[in-house]
Amino acid sequence: MGKNEDSTPGVSDEEWSRFMEQAAQGAGDAPKEPSARARMVTERLRATQGQEPPGWRTGPARREPRRLGRLKAAVAVAAIAALALVAVRPELVIDRVTGKAQAREEAARAGPLPAESTRPTAAPPSLPPDQPTLSEPFRGSPALQWADGAAGIEIPEATAVNGVSRELVAQGLERTKQFLVLANLDPATLRGERPTAALQMIDPGQRQMVDLLEGALARPGRDADPLQVFTRADPARVRLVGDVVKVRGRMTVEPGESPGQVDIMTDYTFVYPLAQAKSGAEEVSRTIVRRQMEFTFADPRKWRVEAGMMQIGPYTYDIANSECFVHDGYLHPMFRDAPADGPVPSGPPRDPYDRSQALQQHEEEGCGTVSRT
Repeated sequence: MGKNEDSTPGVSDEEWSRFMEQAAQGAGDAPKEPSARARMVTERLRATQGQEPPGWRTGPARREPRRLGRLKAAVAVAAIAALALVAVRPELVIDRVTGKAQAREEAARAGPLPAESTRPTAAPPSLPPDQPTLSEPFRGSPALQWADGAAGIEIPEATAVNGVSRELVAQGLERTKQFLVLANLDPATLRGERPTAALQMIDPGQRQMVDLLEGALARPGRDADPLQVFTRADPARVRLVGDVVKVRGRMTVEPGESPGQVDIMTDYTFVYPLAQAKSGAEEVSRTIVRRQMEFTFADPRKWRVEAGMMQIGPYTYDIANSECFVHDGYLHPMFRDAPADGPVPSGPPRDPYDRSQALQQHEEEGCGTVSRT
């Protein structure tokens, strides 16, 4: 055995040869060269001295692949469910692409319109075509921002007119609103029941008008249709969706034909969401009715009339989305799964929400088309 320069014992040739064989076999006390991964981890530990590298001491790194596997499976299940939902309800995606969803959100945020004090100059703006539902029967309709029911029949401030006192004018305005509510919004009237309370508001001296309406209710027909004055539906066929009818219009006061008389002019549009009465029916079809009616009130001290009673003057009406040439006294809205057997509507489409023009009295009955409901 030789010695090194510092006098420590040296290694003999036999010992060195045995040492090298053991190192080659991975045995013995020979130091092993760290692997590249070991060197990388060591360097990382040196760089993060005093810290706890994730996945090293706490252990989550060993569980992460399984957690990722569960996450991937959950994502896959969610993706399959989403695809199935799109297959069943493609409108969820289509509505986002077409802008319907955004239009709905904007319409929901928009507040109610102010009262209509004068005739509008144009129709309500167009909205993306959208289908009403049982939960949102006014979806896609300008009426969404209209007032609900009787709240849409606002009474103007009363003033003395044509020798009729302010108090009597105010009474006439109140009675006019009451008649319109009974004729177009009362649940019993809408169900097709006889509008007794409304009929009792007509001056008995206007016997011809009373007989005309009574006859139309008893024996409806082409020349005597109660829909000219009253809004009615057959409860065996259709039902009102929810309990809201949207209303928009105005009421004005003008001097009557003679002193001591006032004429109250009304122009209102009513929007009715309807569904078939059969069980499970989900399709909603809106029918829009616009009425222009004139009511005359006279001072009972000057005219032979009963106090608070009205006379019905000229009136015009228009019904959108109801079967043509059917005169049984009821509305007949059209549904996709119940096609009508009557004539095919023709002519240029018109907008039933357009209140910028007065209604025209047509000499002959027609069957036109509408641009939207």
